[in-house]
Amino acid sequence: MTPTDQSPYDVRFDWGMSGLSALRDCRTFIIVDVLSFSTCVAIAVDRDAVILPFHFDDHAAHAFALRHDAILAAHRGTPGAYSLSPQSLLTIPPRTRLVLPSPNGSTLSAIAAHMGSVLAGCLRNRTAVANRAMAGGAPIAVIAAGERWPDGSLRPCFEDFCGAGAIIAALPGARSPEASSALAAFCAAETRLEALLLDSTSGRELVERGFRSDVGLAAAVDASSAAPVLQDGAFIRAQ
Repeated sequence: MTPTDQSPYDVRFDWGMSGLSALRDCRTFIIVDVLSFSTCVAIAVDRDAVILPFHFDDHAAHAFALRHDAILAAHRGTPGAYSLSPQSLLTIPPRTRLVLPSPNGSTLSAIAAHMGSVLAGCLRNRTAVANRAMAGGAPIAVIAAGERWPDGSLRPCFEDFCGAGAIIAALPGARSPEASSALAAFCAAETRLEALLLDSTSGRELVERGFRSDVGLAAAVDASSAAPVLQDGAFIRAQ
């Protein structure tokens, strides 16, 4: 058994790219990026739009969008454009194809597609995603995307820890100690999630940039009924 082995358990949890690699033997991967990739995907797929994840590379993303007959998301805050702001996607029309790059959740999703079934999970869709993951069978890996320090290294963050815990709470089966720790974080925060998200490092940064409403949308537990599943390189509503 290696130091990263969680193989005795049905429900597992880890962080970022290294955690994804460590749990690569799982059947289903739930990528959690609460602020804001997974929340954006939840809102868009709830409206029957299609989200194409892509690694964070502006030049390559333009070419990728052209090849896939899709719109490329704009920088967050661009007036009238779809972006990594959940607020910008509240009225996205059905069947819209949107390439949504991000350095964390989107990149992890694209890589996880080569390992097994992939779902985009967050607080908004935690029950729908858990139900879909159960249909696929264990073992299930819940991967918190995390944020980045200035040097590019992973910064574990409160919002993804709680988001992962919310999904784990809805999953049956034996939980690894790592998964149980995320569940405990969610249970401790459940009654004041929005306030804690607003006061988190990531939440305060978004509020300062004028995106307070995005935090509120991210904090709405079970507001989305669709489970976004990655099929042929795109997140769609699970049937």
